[in-house]
Amino acid sequence: QRWTVMLNEFSPEELSRYSRHMNLAEVGPEGQKKLKKAKVLIVGAGGLGSPIALYLAAAGVGTLGIVDFDIVDESNLQRQVLYSVDQVGRSKAESAKERLLQLNPHIDVFIYKEALSSKNAHIIKDYDLVLDGTDNFPTRYLVNDACFLFGKPNVYGSIFRFDGQVSVFNYQDGPCYRCLYPSPPPEGLIPNCAEGGVLGVLPGIIGTIQVNEAIKIILGKGKPLKGRFLLFDALGMTFDEMKAKRDPECALCGDNPTIKELNDVKHVCGTLKYDEISVWELKDHSDFVLVDVRETYEREIVKLEGALHIPLKDFNERMSELDPEKEIIVHCKSGQRSGKACEQLIENNFKKVKNLKGGICAWVENIDQGLTNY
Repeated sequence: QRWTVMLNEFSPEELSRYSRHMNLAEVGPEGQKKLKKAKVLIVGAGGLGSPIALYLAAAGVGTLGIVDFDIVDESNLQRQVLYSVDQVGRSKAESAKERLLQLNPHIDVFIYKEALSSKNAHIIKDYDLVLDGTDNFPTRYLVNDACFLFGKPNVYGSIFRFDGQVSVFNYQDGPCYRCLYPSPPPEGLIPNCAEGGVLGVLPGIIGTIQVNEAIKIILGKGKPLKGRFLLFDALGMTFDEMKAKRDPECALCGDNPTIKELNDVKHVCGTLKYDEISVWELKDHSDFVLVDVRETYEREIVKLEGALHIPLKDFNERMSELDPEKEIIVHCKSGQRSGKACEQLIENNFKKVKNLKGGICAWVENIDQGLTNY
């Protein structure tokens, strides 16, 4: 009788759609009802957010929230399988909602076309758990802090090149992200995926593992990755696991916390050793040497005329080609690799060194839209 009442909560179409779930003893109609009533927030609708959103929707998670301020770019399509060519230039959040409701019209999708900040992170209160699909450290720390302060599990995932990581934080007295990494790394120390690249299939692997963890938490089944940090190497096709314990000294979840309210997290930058120059300033600048530290294939896509090409991997060996007495402006794609080159120059007694802020992408976007962006 209990099953009959429970089955009445699903339409005939839903019963057909979720029948493979309901055939599982660990799920059944009761578990599917839990999925239907669950509210899950996805922060970031990019590489990780794409498979996360698709599989949560397909599984019948009743309410999905999507936080993303960005638009679909052609370079996203290599890994962000939520989108198609005809959505390039459109809002990711709006495009994601359309696609998810086409996949499963029996769910609700709420979108937030803005970057997550301390001012709007209270939306996390309205959800049962959060899946972190972010690609930057400030937002990652903000998600972690908000999840802890609002008492929500945080299903964490990250990707870079051929490597991925997954864990579950802030769950059943387990550790938070700050227990492992108390503060963000210095800005530019770790390249982002735009700079370092990412294997297109990698977010699919990591994102679906995150969904698996979310479903287990919703159902109350299995052994979630609480207190466990999963490491995946796509080239070696290996999974490794580290133990992750709650740190009593953690500034957020420790015995004597110092973080008691939400604040926007900044990189621990310190003082830059070099100056920066904007693309607008560069446009009217004169009497300098422009150095491009990108790879050769990137220059085949787009380049600034007159720039001396010294790939970052060869920079130490070829630094002698530069005159220490001249002003040197270094650029890459977005400003991270060039920042490392600037530091190397400063360490070798070059006095007039500047980094092009935003790199060639900022130049194309703001100065010369006729060039190819990537």
